[in-house]
Amino acid sequence: MSTRARYEKELKGIIDSLVLMCRHIEVAIEKCVKALVERDFDLAKEVFEIDNVIDKMERDIEQSCLKILMMEQPVASDFREVSAVLKMITDLERIGDQARDIAEITTQFGDEEYIKKVVHIPQMAIIVIQMVKDGIQSYINRDIELARSLDRTDDKVDELFNIVMNDLIALIKKNPENAEQAVMFIMIDKYLERIGDHAVNIGEWVEYAITGEHPKN
Repeated sequence: MSTRARYEKELKGIIDSLVLMCRHIEVAIEKCVKALVERDFDLAKEVFEIDNVIDKMERDIEQSCLKILMMEQPVASDFREVSAVLKMITDLERIGDQARDIAEITTQFGDEEYIKKVVHIPQMAIIVIQMVKDGIQSYINRDIELARSLDRTDDKVDELFNIVMNDLIALIKKNPENAEQAVMFIMIDKYLERIGDHAVNIGEWVEYAITGEHPKN
């Protein structure tokens, strides 16, 4: 087998792992938010295990990327491709951490009644899950327009973030006893907003992989 053929085979394996890692991320976000809404602490704990899987996948993909870089005579586009994947898995791993953080906060609410109905947070989750999927799909399909669209989609996440934040601040002003729970919801709100930012980062690294230019450079 030629060096080029081996490279193509290794890269396909990396992309397959990237898709699987993305799927674990989607499940982690879905479960942590469902656990919050349904107050399901057992479901929240499942997210901890998923995050462990995501962490291992990041390490495995990283090793596969380094293996490619050690092959003989890699060309500039090979370095660019592998560098982009390394950056993407870093963002994916951080998303996994944030899903775990949301799950951990969920377990801290206990049986106390929520100070507000959980409406906008699940809406944010739906959007960011789709953003992560679109980011990886844009890489697989070399779809630069889809990659660039993530920045615009993130505006919707930011709008919902601000709605939740303003609602919680109003609840604190109305009754200072709401503060402890409000802070926990604010943290969850912020973690989802950060997941959107990481999805945008993925789109930017896809653009770099395709064009050789990073949009922020």
